[in-house]
Amino acid sequence: MTLETDRSRLLQDVVALVRAAHVEIMRVYAKPAAWEAKADLSPLTEADLASHRVLTTGLARLVPSLPVVSEEGALPDVGARASWPAYWLIDPLDGTKEFLARNEEFTVNVALVEQSRATLGIVGVPARDQVFVGDVERGVAQRLDAAGVHDLRARHYTGERPTVVASRRHGAKKLAKAMRNLEEAEGPAEFRSVGSALKLCILAEGKADLYPRLAPTSEWDTAAGQCVLESAGGAVLTLDGERLRYNSKDSLLNPDFLALGDVDLPWSEWLPNG
Repeated sequence: MTLETDRSRLLQDVVALVRAAHVEIMRVYAKPAAWEAKADLSPLTEADLASHRVLTTGLARLVPSLPVVSEEGALPDVGARASWPAYWLIDPLDGTKEFLARNEEFTVNVALVEQSRATLGIVGVPARDQVFVGDVERGVAQRLDAAGVHDLRARHYTGERPTVVASRRHGAKKLAKAMRNLEEAEGPAEFRSVGSALKLCILAEGKADLYPRLAPTSEWDTAAGQCVLESAGGAVLTLDGERLRYNSKDSLLNPDFLALGDVDLPWSEWLPNG
């Protein structure tokens, strides 16, 4: 298969791989929790590695010409990846701390990045048997679950009680400032603490308005979910108002960003001052 192959077929094949990764993750989830610390002290489990093997092997078979960058794999040389017109970017288990906490808010993230833009994204939710998909080129955004296929559409902000989703573990001080600014401008807001790329998918479903991320993330944390949200009509913007881009700098760390269901939200007014 090549990238010239019908994108809907490619999407179906990657969804099948993500579901296979689900099986491996849930097999480990059924066991007593066990983990080891990586160099950055973040946790690593058997589930991370099993999902990594399924995805990297499967993606290499699907499109042999495309490199694969995984959180659990060797990071490529900056000069080498700068020359890539397209590649797969994956997080085999996004939200390992959520996995260990057994709160079901962990995901499998797979994105196709083309010319610094994530264009095809799949976010699997193993514990809920859900898969969110987004194809930016075709404008397809869907949730697949036991009940079937559901089209997704980000919602327009009504001007009443904005709903904010954010990490329960990162960037609390900056987030608190942003929330104060938001509530001064818009009144009381509903706040939901959610783990992993699920936050972006909740926006795509039209169940929230804003996800401010004012703490570090890596590119594999966001690319797939950004595809889903953009395909549903939303946006993921840096604090300068530019679309979040990939493979465009030396580091794989993202800048702070805001994910929006309604791109016309006055987001710049809600940023913390300093």
